[in-house]
Amino acid sequence: MANVMWRTGKAALLALFLACTVFPLYWVVITSFKGPKEIFSLPIKYWPENATLVNYLEIFKTSHFQTYILNSFLVSLVASSIVLCIALLGGYVLARFSFRGKGQVMFGFLVTQMVPMFIGMAPLYVMMSSMKLLNSLFSLMLVYSVMLIPFSTIIMVGFFQRIPAALEEAAMIDGCSRISALFQVIIPIMLPGIAATFIFAFVQCWNELIMAVMFIDAETVKTIPVAMNSFIKKTDIEWGAMSAATVLSVLPTMVLFAVCQRYLVEGLTQGAVKG
Repeated sequence: MANVMWRTGKAALLALFLACTVFPLYWVVITSFKGPKEIFSLPIKYWPENATLVNYLEIFKTSHFQTYILNSFLVSLVASSIVLCIALLGGYVLARFSFRGKGQVMFGFLVTQMVPMFIGMAPLYVMMSSMKLLNSLFSLMLVYSVMLIPFSTIIMVGFFQRIPAALEEAAMIDGCSRISALFQVIIPIMLPGIAATFIFAFVQCWNELIMAVMFIDAETVKTIPVAMNSFIKKTDIEWGAMSAATVLSVLPTMVLFAVCQRYLVEGLTQGAVKG
């Protein structure tokens, strides 16, 4: 009896957690299909009576939303690719070699995660302004890469440490150089870890708002978070347009997770080679 009550209680808690997690997304989706009157109608309607695409049409008609999507995709793809390349090589060096100052390097990477990014906002703005990189997508690519490299490198170190060094030694005995052993033997095994690191970096770049708002003001180089922030006016908030933009902004990351799901799950659970 006690076991049944425990399982029932656990199932109820999980169902409550699932509802709390899914309901905000559900509410955003249905709000995006409501007209202005329905959004503010009382009593609250939990399903649109007259579903409409006016909010989606409005964000493309009154703004350059397709340009915002392209800008976000370009920044996220370039920055996460840079992060992945540097973190991959840096993680390999830290995992496989012993050298003076290695512990201090790892400690430094960890310390960077404890420092709030707001501390560096003013110096970064002055630096970008002096380099004339304001209102440039390159400034976001550069800042995002620098912000994400330390933690991504730590992640890669963990994945490399799970792979036996004997695999590389065997490849080098067979005539491979260390670089060849890395790219021909280790990296194929590391695909789950690479996918997990890339997705982490891509999503962080895709959703980042603070730095983007600080560096970007021109309409043609806005990213999706900056564009969505513009829906918050001085006197009101355009909930319909913001909900539609939110739905469209979530779709690319959902597709990315769906495509890389197998590698992501392996990277988070297994992430190593079968012995």
